[in-house]
Amino acid sequence: MIKTIALYLPQFHEIPENNEWWGHGFTEWVNVKKAKPLFEGHQQPRVPLNKNYYDLSDVNVMRWQVSLAKKYGIYGFCFYHYWFNGKKLLEKPVDNYLQTKDIDFPFCISWANEHWTDKWVNENDRVLIEQKYGGRKEWKEHFEYLLPFFKDSRYIKQDGKPLFIIYRPELISARAKMMDYWNELAIQYGLPGICYAFQHTGVLFNYPNEDVSMFDYCIEFQPTTSWMMLDKSATSHKLLRRLKLIIEKNFRLSSFSLKRKMDTSKGVRKESYDDVWATVFEGTKKFPRCIPCAPVDWDNTPRWGNKGKLFVGRTTEKFYQFFSELIKLVKTKYPTDLIFVFAWNEWAEGGYLEPDELNGYGNLEAIRKALIENGEFPMDQ
Repeated sequence: MIKTIALYLPQFHEIPENNEWWGHGFTEWVNVKKAKPLFEGHQQPRVPLNKNYYDLSDVNVMRWQVSLAKKYGIYGFCFYHYWFNGKKLLEKPVDNYLQTKDIDFPFCISWANEHWTDKWVNENDRVLIEQKYGGRKEWKEHFEYLLPFFKDSRYIKQDGKPLFIIYRPELISARAKMMDYWNELAIQYGLPGICYAFQHTGVLFNYPNEDVSMFDYCIEFQPTTSWMMLDKSATSHKLLRRLKLIIEKNFRLSSFSLKRKMDTSKGVRKESYDDVWATVFEGTKKFPRCIPCAPVDWDNTPRWGNKGKLFVGRTTEKFYQFFSELIKLVKTKYPTDLIFVFAWNEWAEGGYLEPDELNGYGNLEAIRKALIENGEFPMDQ
């Protein structure tokens, strides 16, 4: 059975650090609300359905999210995790989730192991909190924080091993030693080990000499992976023609081309949704065991303004068609039954399944329709 895992951003509640760095009351909704249309037809700001600007410190919000996800066939959430050598940020939603056992929904964790910076407003990319990794003492402290999550019955596992994702492995110089030590600790605490995946495929494109053989899987994180492939002209004409055949039955192809064209008028970079999905179907072919990722949408101008990037030619109908085709591909070509989705609630980057005032429940309905069409909708939901 196909398992759709939605990436989940916890930055929808106040924390002291964000209040200090960005002003009192800051959450991701601040960026979402201040967005402006930058050209004719630009759909900003994005507004959640019924203006539901929720607060993730309220566990009832998470109950609502889980109920909605189950209804439309989402298998689980992947929570972003922020750990800076013992310093935690934005941990309250996932900590609440762990403690609230009546929320019966699978989950896993992705460690967003980068510096926190103000790069979208500061050209100097000022570091707000530095990412350091330490040694065995610090690794053990980090593992012991993660252990209750790993041992939770809801945690997503592969062959009994908790699936733990590291966003950017190339930033951890001693990653092999750290991962081996964590495996030892996992076994010591009664687990068969850890199933490791890395998320940002920049390590494959930009650091090809980095050894990532200690990972079980690579997640073809979108839309970053697609942009890297398009930038390197990795998308073949054969693949683009295949995509054309898939969608020409239902869509006018005025925005579709067999050669990449990116509009940078007025500073905003506009990327064809069709071309991005062409690379999703192609896959990176740079790692032997990959998990695909489906991009719902992208528009990061709420953060970046006219320096941002967005998809053009995107509709919920296209998302449904492409997602349905990806399900077929996973069933025949991929080593697992997992599909990651960007994203559940990345509102300031335009990638979200949650209902909004433009499309209603259209993104979720696209997921459900595609799963049902392929005989993959979980019947217990």
